[in-house]
Amino acid sequence: MNGQSHRLPEGGRIDRSKPLRFVFNGRAYQGYQGDTLASALLANGLHLVGRSFKYHRPRGIMTAGPEEPNALVQLGVGGRTEPNLRATQVELFEGLTASSVNCWPSVEHDIGTVNHLFSRLFPAGFYYKTFMWPRGFWKKVYEPVIRRAAGLGRAPREADPDRYDKTHAHCDVLVVGGGPAGLAAALAAGRTGARVILADEQQEFGGSLLGERQTIDGRPAPDWIAATVAELAAMPEVRLLPRTTVFGYYDHNFLMMLERITDHRPNGDRGPRQRLWKLRARQVVLATGAIERPLVFADNDRPGVMLAAAARTYVNRYGVAPGRRAVLFTNNDSAYRAALDLAKAGIEMAAVVDLRTDPRGPLVTEVRDRGIRVMGGHAIVGVSGSRRVTSVSVAPLDASGERIAGAAQPVPCDLVLNSGGWNPTVHLFSQSRGTLRYDADLAAFVPDRSVQQERSAGAAKGSFALAACLAEGFAAGAEAARAAGFDGDTGRAPEAAPEPEETAAKPVWLVPSEKPVGRGGKPFVDFQNDVTAADVLLAAREGYRSVEHLKRYTTTGMGTDQGKTSNVNALAILAATLNQDIPAVGTTTFRPPYTPVTIGAFSGYDRGDLLDPIRRTPIHSWHESMGAKFENVGQWRRPWYYPRPGETMQDAVNREVKAVRTGVGIIDASTLGKIDIQGPDAVTLLNRVYTNAWNKLEIGRCRYGLMLGEDGMVIDDGVTTRLGEHHYLMSTTTGNAARILAWLEEWLQCEWPDLKVYCTSVTEQWATVAINGPMSRRLLAELTDDIDLSAEAFPFMSVREGHVAGIPARVFRISFTGELSFEVNVPASRGLALWQALMAAGEKYGITPYGTEAMHVLRAEKGYIIVGQETDGTVTPYDLGMDWIVSKTKGDFLGRRSLARSDTARPDRKHLVGLLTDNPNEVIPEGGQIVAELRDQPPMIMIGHVTSSYYSPNVGRSIALALVKNGRNRMGETVFVPLTDRVIRATVTEPRFFDPEGSRLNG
Repeated sequence: MNGQSHRLPEGGRIDRSKPLRFVFNGRAYQGYQGDTLASALLANGLHLVGRSFKYHRPRGIMTAGPEEPNALVQLGVGGRTEPNLRATQVELFEGLTASSVNCWPSVEHDIGTVNHLFSRLFPAGFYYKTFMWPRGFWKKVYEPVIRRAAGLGRAPREADPDRYDKTHAHCDVLVVGGGPAGLAAALAAGRTGARVILADEQQEFGGSLLGERQTIDGRPAPDWIAATVAELAAMPEVRLLPRTTVFGYYDHNFLMMLERITDHRPNGDRGPRQRLWKLRARQVVLATGAIERPLVFADNDRPGVMLAAAARTYVNRYGVAPGRRAVLFTNNDSAYRAALDLAKAGIEMAAVVDLRTDPRGPLVTEVRDRGIRVMGGHAIVGVSGSRRVTSVSVAPLDASGERIAGAAQPVPCDLVLNSGGWNPTVHLFSQSRGTLRYDADLAAFVPDRSVQQERSAGAAKGSFALAACLAEGFAAGAEAARAAGFDGDTGRAPEAAPEPEETAAKPVWLVPSEKPVGRGGKPFVDFQNDVTAADVLLAAREGYRSVEHLKRYTTTGMGTDQGKTSNVNALAILAATLNQDIPAVGTTTFRPPYTPVTIGAFSGYDRGDLLDPIRRTPIHSWHESMGAKFENVGQWRRPWYYPRPGETMQDAVNREVKAVRTGVGIIDASTLGKIDIQGPDAVTLLNRVYTNAWNKLEIGRCRYGLMLGEDGMVIDDGVTTRLGEHHYLMSTTTGNAARILAWLEEWLQCEWPDLKVYCTSVTEQWATVAINGPMSRRLLAELTDDIDLSAEAFPFMSVREGHVAGIPARVFRISFTGELSFEVNVPASRGLALWQALMAAGEKYGITPYGTEAMHVLRAEKGYIIVGQETDGTVTPYDLGMDWIVSKTKGDFLGRRSLARSDTARPDRKHLVGLLTDNPNEVIPEGGQIVAELRDQPPMIMIGHVTSSYYSPNVGRSIALALVKNGRNRMGETVFVPLTDRVIRATVTEPRFFDPEGSRLNG
């Protein structure tokens, strides 16, 4: 096991009493509790951790946080392996196993590095121009080769053994970010009594303070952090969520968060791995901090080139020396703190190279006083070294800072720190639809106008001084609490000692080099996707002047880091090329997630058997005991048919269908959607969602309704019953029950909030048994003595309440078979008892249970539609021949205006018709394509398709329903259904095959 050659002898927030063993690229190493994988690798002297996406150049650790573009690793093995995790965010634990990505056979010797030798042939967008011919090579040759040559980690091939959780939450104030501004905001809001959630992606709160040496309220920053966290933890209405990334900000202050619960523990010590939070907050405080911006200079991607603030973090927080001899390259004062901290830690500072001609100020003076050489008006124009920096070339610049003014001199070093200033982390703010403005003094975009109930504070707002962060955070927390209705005493705001005043930075977006851009050395803009400054300039020359077009053409900002370190540099270089101001170029769109989210977290427990829950009716056990074959309808398991010994499926279905027409059949219809609708505006709702009128429906009567989408196409049908003056029961198709309830709620909550209507799903509260056939009235009469079942007292399309088999019941006289039918609804707990009573009493009538297949045959014999089978999202009521259900007199309803469109009203649309095959025993396959003119071989002009097709023992032949172009004007014509092995001839008929007069409804 290798020793920790670069671990400082003291300091840091790691626990040196708890060593941890881990494996990287097959080699064993050691770190400490509190390390990240990145800090542990650096402690062991490892800078080379991966290869770049396109050129396979050696890459090292560049940052210390979520912005890391280089140090992507494959974590774990087997089903727990996870690609492209940032080593800077992977907490070290005992037994951790990780490896580099995108390299073969090893990260030290990668055969893919040959791409770098031919990099001139691979500029931005080269694949759009190069792999054009022959066209057939793309899928078989070009794409596979490109995918193997460029890429990141590997997706697991085994099932994920971990569990994931989901939860919903509400709070008065959400504070995003646990740095100084976020802690101060949570403190102020929590003291008022507001419900506060404080979320931070790190394992401990403190943010940038964890890598600083400052004081707050007269105490060292770590002591203030501990006291503040303790006070917050003692507040009953405050929830602290470390290891939690807020990755998406959506409308109405809805945010999503990912909590990493056990990622930092060994695999054998795991509960739920991660938890997905769906949060609604009344007020939000964004204290998301800022991201240091790298400088764009030649070969700035070498292992050992690191952001200045990251180096401070590794020294101060993790007790790690990222190198032995360092050079700092900067254009601003803040980076000088890194030089001071590294020097205090015993790291030799070879020089500070400052782009500013005459850098001055307290921090610069302090660096000079320590004997560190400050080279003003100079730039790093080259970096030497392959797997690790060995030296840099430093050259003087002219007054403009755009050209080299003298010979370059080498400066030996193994660590290059650089800083081009700071970008406020505005990702969540922008996701919330807030607008940005460009601050020329900061050379960065900052929040401007909030759209939602949100406020930004601290570095996220462009205030980088600690005292300002604390003050702004505390004020934002107090203001958010007041806006949420809490006026409690916030107490005194924390204070920090004044910091040395910083002089102005000098924005330099592209550092000059010894050779023209693209001719020697590679100044990288996007490190993860291997986008150089030359690629940006090429894109501009080729006409990609929109920043969004630039992004897609060069792939800038399209990696897992979402351009956190690259986007501002890229658009600034583009602006300079186009001779425009940076604000005129604009910004790319900040899209969620802020950092990648595990797919398992989105699925949660919805996987395996729980992905699509199986729903069973109260009578399911009886169906199983009778040997029923089942089919899945939506999430329900419905009896398909009931085979007797020796019967085929067709035999069983024929028997069931005949029984319904000649005696009595019984079906479990409990799965039909049932929505209880109540309120004084219930009838208004029905008139708006159904095509027909509902004002005159009497209490105790039922009406069939057809529901359309806004495009005028049929989305559902069903029978709705009026149970009271303001009380209705709507039925829906089995598979559409949840969708229709959501559809009603969407309109009631978003478009018609003035309507006083309440919709409640009661599908599971009622068991429904339908008895059908000429003997059904006689059977039911034996089991009820308080419901008059005569046709006069109980007409078709009405409901009566009473008792059936001693069970309180609602009985509906409706029919989906065209036979005399009664649907009996009883409480779900009594459903099996009702079924058994009906079966026992119906034995003398030859009662026959029938399944969904027989139900389909029976309804097709009558030409009754099934939504989703006779409709496919392109079918109107007129197409179905159901003009009669579209009211001509009532007011507006959903889809009405769409029905008046010329395309919807044209007479040659596809119409619902019947088909009778020339061979009465031949059943057309459902989905079969219909042609009017038969040719020897395709192509043929398709005029429609078969929607339903069965053999009907009652008609004595096969029957089919179909949607056929201009079908109602083709009655009697012969059409063809070409199959792979034969052609079926059929005649177009009316879509009613049995009892067209409807005389059997009354028995």
